[in-house]
Amino acid sequence: MLTAIERFLREFHMPPTRFGRECARDPRLVFDLRLGRQPGDRVKRRIEHFMNTYRRSMSQ
Repeated sequence: MLTAIERFLREFHMPPTRFGRECARDPRLVFDLRLGRQPGDRVKRRIEHFMNTYRRSMSQ
């Protein structure tokens, strides 16, 4: 999951705090994941949904 997030951040030049805030209302999300936090299923679904929705909106 973290690898996909890091790739997404580079692809869209998005700061990690913005990513966390927009997808999970947690600006520390990416930093905590980098330190070993394991997200639950609900957070994983929110992250995947956010990335998929954002990609679709940028490709239109």
